[in-house]
Amino acid sequence: MTRKTTVKTKSDRNFDSIAGKFQQNIYNTTKGRLRQLVLQRDLLELPVLNQATTRVLDVGGGQGQLALWLAAQGHQVTLTDLSAEMLALAQQAATAQQLSLQIRHLSLQQLTEQAFTAPVVLCHAVLEWLADPQQAIDQLWQLVEPGGVLSLMFYNIDAKRFSNIVYGNFNYVLRDLAYKKKVSLSPQNPLDPRAVSQWCQDAGFVQLSKTGVRCFHDYLRDRSEQESEFDKLLEVELRYNRTEPYASLGRYQHLLLHKPA
Repeated sequence: MTRKTTVKTKSDRNFDSIAGKFQQNIYNTTKGRLRQLVLQRDLLELPVLNQATTRVLDVGGGQGQLALWLAAQGHQVTLTDLSAEMLALAQQAATAQQLSLQIRHLSLQQLTEQAFTAPVVLCHAVLEWLADPQQAIDQLWQLVEPGGVLSLMFYNIDAKRFSNIVYGNFNYVLRDLAYKKKVSLSPQNPLDPRAVSQWCQDAGFVQLSKTGVRCFHDYLRDRSEQESEFDKLLEVELRYNRTEPYASLGRYQHLLLHKPA
């Protein structure tokens, strides 16, 4: 008698079971506020978003913090996510703020199959949760209209390694960041910025800018200053997060990428 074996394959992360935790543990914290403000600064420098109305596609946008902000600026925003619970929270917020937001319960693969395109595409904190992040870059290329821009933010393995050395987690670092127990809200697949840049270049994108997100916030010796000194912390983040070596130490990397016409 032969025994049937099952081969487990990696799948994209769906946050339906913990959507509420994101709001409490990430979006409503100093790290979430800081990330939001850094991304807003970067996006406002795009000429296309200074026009009266621009179509924006937010891929894996979760509860829609940036999507709602862009909708409030008068842009036509489509928010998509794999999690129906996340999208339900986004719809509640849009209704409460009296904002128009198109919400689509679609994966990245389904968006490409439907040939959905926009002049501005956002994909923030998504790559590190996907089974095949390299393939995702090619799929995102298909979503950006010629002449358009992709705003891509991903979890930085260099920052994860550096922070754990600072915290004294030497054995964890020497195990090459191999974990024994997953933390549900912590990305388990941080990405090498050099690899991501190469994937983007291979797809055809031209990099416009690189910003580190949370270059200093996570390394403060006194964590209470993340809240008590938030305004000054934000000021130094915005001043230095495009300057090396600080930009490369950001917990996340934010790339603005142009798709040639």
